[in-house]
Amino acid sequence: MNSVPVALGDRSYDIRIEAGLLVRAGEALAPLARNRTMPVVTDANLLPHLATLQTSLTAAGVASEAIVLPPGESTKNWAQLEALTDRLLELGVERNDHIIALGGGVIGDLVGFATSVLKRGCNFVQIPTTLLAQVDSSVGGKTAINSRAGKNLIGAFHQPALVLIDPQVLDTLPPRELRAGYAEIVKYGLIDDFAFFEWCEANAAALLAGDPHAREHAIAHSVAAKARIVGEDERETTGKRALLNLGHTFGHALEAETGFSDKLLHGEGVAAGTALAFAYSARRGLCSGQEAERVAAHLRAIGLPDGLAAAGITATGARLVEHMLHDKKMAAGTLPFLLARGIGQTFLDKTVDLADVEAFLDEQPR
Repeated sequence: MNSVPVALGDRSYDIRIEAGLLVRAGEALAPLARNRTMPVVTDANLLPHLATLQTSLTAAGVASEAIVLPPGESTKNWAQLEALTDRLLELGVERNDHIIALGGGVIGDLVGFATSVLKRGCNFVQIPTTLLAQVDSSVGGKTAINSRAGKNLIGAFHQPALVLIDPQVLDTLPPRELRAGYAEIVKYGLIDDFAFFEWCEANAAALLAGDPHAREHAIAHSVAAKARIVGEDERETTGKRALLNLGHTFGHALEAETGFSDKLLHGEGVAAGTALAFAYSARRGLCSGQEAERVAAHLRAIGLPDGLAAAGITATGARLVEHMLHDKKMAAGTLPFLLARGIGQTFLDKTVDLADVEAFLDEQPR
């Protein structure tokens, strides 16, 4: 088993990574149960994984209660938050109990936020079932729901007590979801690890095809990179953690334009946004056009969108910049952008002129 610590003082926790871990999850969770019933929150697409988890809990002597929510990004809303917290209160959840989030980023975000406010803070455990959640959203304590104004604008920092990652659950994930999750893997190479980007170029096809060694290596490397950054800058106060948002400023605008729907998955938006961030960096003379094209070519090669046209976006630059104005990173009317001086050389630029971004977006093929 790979075990990656997230060092946050009294809020520290472990990320455990092992094939087949879901079947044995009860052993890891029993010490947290305290002879109490553990609620398991999941979605309707994950009933086979729910059955596996509950069987494991029962074998370890832990009672559980399932709460099954509708699948999809639209579940991250006020109505579902209210329904979930009401149900947890009906179950008599206490502050020291542990609620299990079994699912992708939607379930993890919703459960994380619900437990951050329930009785002023309860414990939760992440068991991510998508590649994107395994390498990104389950680690680091960012929790949120969406609002009409934009994505993840209502939330809190609330760290899990434990993260259990079983790469084998990815065997049932649709290929499109796998590719979307891969966008968050290659991101770690593009931020500050050129050698890992080269590894991704050589191994992405095998990873997506199901090679267990490639998957476990990519997941372990990614969560270790994120754990290190989160340990240094938990709440994005120094700017270090902001590097993890590579591709997200452009990407969230594209997601907003598609109504945060399955027309463009989050990872697909991040991929297109990452390609745009490198293209914009090249336009400003920060990195070479060859490096920007190398990034775009890699994304294309594995079936991810590499810009507006591939993402199906026809909106004007003005329309996309309007979406950016709702970005939660806005400060004093300025929106910081993650740009690059090269592959593995990402930095935060707080001097970007949004009018220039608008002009750049208008130049992009549609």
